Amino acid sequence: MRRLNRKKTLNLMKELDAFPKVPESYVETSASGGTVSLIAFTTIAFLTVMEFMVYRDTWMKYEYEVDKDFTSKLRINIDITVAMRCQYVGADVLDLAETMVASADGLIYEPVVFELSPQQKEWQRMLQLIQSRLQEEHSLQDVIFKSAFKSASTALPPREDNSLQSPDACRIHGHLYVNKVAGNFHITVGKAIPHPRGHAHLAALVSHESYNFSHRIDHLSFGELIPGIINPLDGTEKIASDHNQMFQYFITVVPTKLHTYKISAETHQFSVTERERVINHAAGSHGVSGIFMKYDISSLMVTVTEEHMPFWQFLVRLCGIIGGIFSTTGILHGFGRFVAEVIFCRFRLGSYRSTSVPLPDGHTSNHLPRSTDNNTH
Repeated sequence: MRRLNRKKTLNLMKELDAFPKVPESYVETSASGGTVSLIAFTTIAFLTVMEFMVYRDTWMKYEYEVDKDFTSKLRINIDITVAMRCQYVGADVLDLAETMVASADGLIYEPVVFELSPQQKEWQRMLQLIQSRLQEEHSLQDVIFKSAFKSASTALPPREDNSLQSPDACRIHGHLYVNKVAGNFHITVGKAIPHPRGHAHLAALVSHESYNFSHRIDHLSFGELIPGIINPLDGTEKIASDHNQMFQYFITVVPTKLHTYKISAETHQFSVTERERVINHAAGSHGVSGIFMKYDISSLMVTVTEEHMPFWQFLVRLCGIIGGIFSTTGILHGFGRFVAEVIFCRFRLGSYRSTSVPLPDGHTSNHLPRSTDNNTH
């Protein structure tokens, strides 16, 4: 009884077979079919390798939302070298809320030599080359995001030579915490002092001949410091053509959340426009000599997430490639054989032309001669 039920079950499963097997004795092979099969297998192998490379790759997804965090502090990371002695310059921040953040709250003044060593010049040249490529190819920013905490440090390397030259510049580096409102970070002559209407700098004791606001920005960023991230002003160098010269940078800061397979951090991107001019009150060009970085905080926040193709999607795409190529090549091969047979048949029929056959009564027949049997009876 069990054998009978098992046999019925097997017969039922055979009837449901959607892939019937054709005996090999009924299968006809041809050279054209083998050629098409070889092309199909080669195409499948190539597309499979390419699809696997796409599966291994990742891409960055950008999402935008309103930044609702206005109570936290904004960190400014600074590393700027000014071609003046440290006792002649002062740096601080003044925001729209008239809150002053002095440089003593986190900045270090270090006497250095303004001219770079050969190794440092090579570092600066490479950094400027990367900056120019980033301006031309924006997709490279995704590569930088993926390589954060993985690539080499973007900080200025230390001098490899022991220079005997006396320090003629001041390196201002460190970080400050400011309110998340628009503000102005500036470096000008004299140390900053509090003032009822804002703040002021003690510049009266510094001679105008010693003014030189040639500067180099080795690093400027906002938010959490992430090694490997290159910011728009990194590697910038400006040479002053006059003692009384003002350099202005207008910065728009965009809060950014970065989520990759390597890191998860909250940082800030920014865009910048530059302007410089000589202060000449007689010509109507008013202002104060120095370096001014006016920043504004965007109300939008960008979330950058690294995404990867799911494995099930890779399998579906792979099955689509294999099945599609087999079906397409089969259709093309069948159509090609049909066309070839039609052309060959017409050519073969055209070779048989009508001939005149003489009849015994003197008439002629234009019909094709009928084939006769060579055997005599």
